[in-house]
Amino acid sequence: MAHQLDPTPAVHTWSLFRTMGRYVAPGSAPSGVLTENTEGGGLPLLELPGELAAHGFRSAQLCHFYLPSTEDAYLGELRSAFDEAGVDLECFLVDDGDLVDPDRGTEQRAWISGWIDVAERLGAPRVRVPAGDRAPSEETLRASAEGLRALAAEHSGVRVLTENWKSLLVDEKAVRRLLEQVEGEVGLLIDTGNWDDEEKYRRIGAVAGVAECSQVKARESAPGVIDEEDLQRSLAVLREVEYGGRLSLVYAGTDDDEWGRLAKLREIAAREIG
Repeated sequence: MAHQLDPTPAVHTWSLFRTMGRYVAPGSAPSGVLTENTEGGGLPLLELPGELAAHGFRSAQLCHFYLPSTEDAYLGELRSAFDEAGVDLECFLVDDGDLVDPDRGTEQRAWISGWIDVAERLGAPRVRVPAGDRAPSEETLRASAEGLRALAAEHSGVRVLTENWKSLLVDEKAVRRLLEQVEGEVGLLIDTGNWDDEEKYRRIGAVAGVAECSQVKARESAPGVIDEEDLQRSLAVLREVEYGGRLSLVYAGTDDDEWGRLAKLREIAAREIG
């Protein structure tokens, strides 16, 4: 019998960046990868859980930079909004910070730790943090493992994950080496769209079997057109290696109709989940 993937309709909220008005909270993007933007005009975060439910989603991974406040009162409102909408906050995503920065690694770890505290106050069971943004070497992988383990030890109330992402975890070898060094104290979130060479599917398959969460992302075969073959092959790999978590869909294409594109992704994924 084919392995069954978790059918819970799940989404990575980066998929709705334009819907959210490209909102990026002050102080949430120190690397400059995202430009701070508080002009408004998009969907307010407190209304997002209800909209997710209205579009059929029951699980979300939430980007940290959408939060306009980290005060307890606001976090309580947001937590209640997810509860009332019946949408599970699967994972809180810290989308910046560099644990292996040679000059500011300690400072960056403290910054990430502050956001993990936010995840705990939101009641998220998991938080994903970047492993590092330097090329993999014994030194950088060791520094990352030490930083990740320290974060996990500081925050026992939430499961710390990292992702095959940024300059450190550029291939399956680096991911495996890091996971060996964290010795189970930190888990893995697999993103099917972060590796994009001809070895992509083999690389995903080499590590996805131990992943606890996923972000399932498809290429575009043309502007606004989802590459269905790529998405189907990625989902097939996850099934073959018996990945057992949710499929958190990611739309990162050029069509402004993000809800419509997510609906198309769900349609394709539903055929693969079977």
